[in-house]
Amino acid sequence: MAPGEKIKAKIKKNLPVRGPQAPTIKDLMHWYCMNTNTHGCRRIVVSRGRLRRLLWILCTLTAVALIIWQCALLVFSFYTVSVSIKVHFQKLDFPAVTICNINPYKYSAVRDLLADLDQETRGALKTLYGFSEVKSRKRRGAESENPAWGGIRPKFLNVIPLLVFNEKEKGKARDFFTGRKRKVSGNIIHKASNVMHIHESKKTVGFQLCPSNDTTNCATYTFSSGVNAIQEWYKLHYMNIMAQVPLEKKINMSYSAEELLVTCFFDGMSCNPRNFTLFHHPMYGNCYTFNNRENETTLSTSMGGSEYGLQVILYIDEEEYNPFLVSSTGAKVLIHQQNEYPFIEDVGTEIETAMSTSIGMHLTESFKLSEPYSQCTEDGHDVPVENIYNAAYSLQICLYSCFQTKMVEKCGCAQYSQPLPPNANYCNYQQNPNWMYCYYKLYQAFVQEELDCQSVCRETCRFKEWTLTTSLAQWPSEVSEKWLLRVLTWDQGQQINKKLNKTDLAKLLIFYKDLNQRSIMESPANSIEVLLSNFGGQLGLWMSCSVVCVIEIIEVFFIDFFSIIARRQWQKAKEWWARNQGPPCPEAPPGQLGQDHPALHVDEDLPTFTSALQLPPAPGVQVPGTPPPRYNTLHLARAFSSQLADTQVLDEP
Repeated sequence: MAPGEKIKAKIKKNLPVRGPQAPTIKDLMHWYCMNTNTHGCRRIVVSRGRLRRLLWILCTLTAVALIIWQCALLVFSFYTVSVSIKVHFQKLDFPAVTICNINPYKYSAVRDLLADLDQETRGALKTLYGFSEVKSRKRRGAESENPAWGGIRPKFLNVIPLLVFNEKEKGKARDFFTGRKRKVSGNIIHKASNVMHIHESKKTVGFQLCPSNDTTNCATYTFSSGVNAIQEWYKLHYMNIMAQVPLEKKINMSYSAEELLVTCFFDGMSCNPRNFTLFHHPMYGNCYTFNNRENETTLSTSMGGSEYGLQVILYIDEEEYNPFLVSSTGAKVLIHQQNEYPFIEDVGTEIETAMSTSIGMHLTESFKLSEPYSQCTEDGHDVPVENIYNAAYSLQICLYSCFQTKMVEKCGCAQYSQPLPPNANYCNYQQNPNWMYCYYKLYQAFVQEELDCQSVCRETCRFKEWTLTTSLAQWPSEVSEKWLLRVLTWDQGQQINKKLNKTDLAKLLIFYKDLNQRSIMESPANSIEVLLSNFGGQLGLWMSCSVVCVIEIIEVFFIDFFSIIARRQWQKAKEWWARNQGPPCPEAPPGQLGQDHPALHVDEDLPTFTSALQLPPAPGVQVPGTPPPRYNTLHLARAFSSQLADTQVLDEP
């Protein structure tokens, strides 16, 4: 090899090649492995022997795989519902309390509206059990002895008569009143009950719902309990009748605040019916809410304990109860937030008559994280369901609103027990003869989650939950019953004009057991700082990497790597374009193609010292060789013929 070539090869070997200046990807990888801070890559290059090099390759690849796996687990853990809970205690305001009589309307006020329905119900009981209803008390004697419908069954009661099903007669049922047998087709839905059975389940009671002029697509509902069958059938017709009654008339037929509330005390101070706000519920009539922030103020209690809560005595008036609509006596109470709709029928607590019911409260307020930690919503604005309730968003409101909206879309009318959507009317036989069949089919689809309401509705991120502790005591006691009932009768003399009985009264006490609130707050268990720290720990554990090493990997594998590939593709494209567009040029001698080196292209990076050595020599110029050394200079005696004065050694005396 010529001396010039030796020098150029030595310089190329020792001069570092960086980034895009590397001519090939192999040279780039070699340079990276020799200069990287990660130890495994360097050992792959400098190790001698194929076995040792193969082992280092396996170890390095294993470490990279473990890093990817562990980092993937860290990212997954970062976006999972992993929260920490903080619990603290603070003082709180008194909640809103809604009280309803279980009987929605006075029976004396609605008797005329329900006369036909009650008459047929009594006939069903006589046919099924063989006895007539025993009339008791004063209001029973006031009922008309003549049949309300004079032997001619009203039209709306002909639509869904009660039926008796016998196991021996498949596909057939017998009408209670006419005794005629009718063919039963379609789906049979059996609602079992362990309350009571009719003839040891050999006979079942139910009713059949069919669309107009179509008896092939019917839905038959049967009940092994006669009590459940009659009450369900009665309730269905009851809603149809009451849906046609104006709201103002229904309010007048129900209990007033003065009638329901006999006495009232709050925080040791006397209160009266003016402290309660009317709330009319379709299935419970007039209900009354205490502390509903009507005057933009929320009441608070000074201390915990039964003496500093709400104490009321309720007048139940059992004589005015509807015997077929409700089978229990008492009231229902619900504790809720001031801006929350009282779902008294779902979560209300029943209050027993002739008893003192004490309810101790303990409040827990929860704060949940929204996406990506959970699917909760702040106020329901991002839920595609219109809120038809005049209250703050909740999961129950969303579900009922969704079902009521579907009811209006599918059946053309709204279900009676829920509020009306805009531009809708409650269902009744006159305007919607098929609404019962449509309602039951739609409700079945709702329970089976076929309406997508359960998937669309989400719970709120912030909610309050009252934990209730209920205790009962007999009230009034036998020794105080005589004077206490007499005093209460005198107090209520202007409202009821009758002597009170202890079964007409119920006492209710609602109070905080203590004035501390437990708050449960969610916070991310993994923050971005923790995630970066975990990444650093994995990189340092498996490959001794730091942030600088990560930046180095990004520079080499994502910048330099693709830069080399892009430059090569660009060079090939230019050569192809030159071959196809320009005139053929005479080829230069092989030794004069130094400008073809990628590093010397005019459109790329400036030439380096390494690439400059590859420039072709000028034509006709001979590259001078290295002159031979003058070996005579190696003779020290001739090169240094005389000794310098300051280096001479003095002779010893």
